Amino acid sequence: QVQLVESGGGLVQPGGSLTVSCAVSGSILGINSMGWYRQGPGKERELVASITSGGRTNYADSVKGRFIISRDNAKNTATLQMNSLKPEDTAIYYCNLISAFGLDYWGKGTLVTVSS
Repeated sequence: QVQLVESGGGLVQPGGSLTVSCAVSGSILGINSMGWYRQGPGKERELVASITSGGRTNYADSVKGRFIISRDNAKNTATLQMNSLKPEDTAIYYCNLISAFGLDYWGKGTLVTVSS
């Protein structure tokens, strides 16, 4: 049973930084990509950033230049470093994994609140 567990959410002031991490447990033969999605109050879930096994990254326009996604293939972890946070970044952040066989896995999410 593959499980994704997010950590690192919390309350941060506007302009601050926060890092969220995702740990993958369970047996998985291969990972195609990992990513972070978020769902803000009253909004649909949206892609924030993703990274392939080869290190190719993709970012939502709203976070380009502020967020950095990284991945440790050996440890099956993914990290999202968030800088210059804005109140509109407030959301539940979900870790996503797409396996080499195209299976889709999700974590339960971690809440990030940007407020003074």
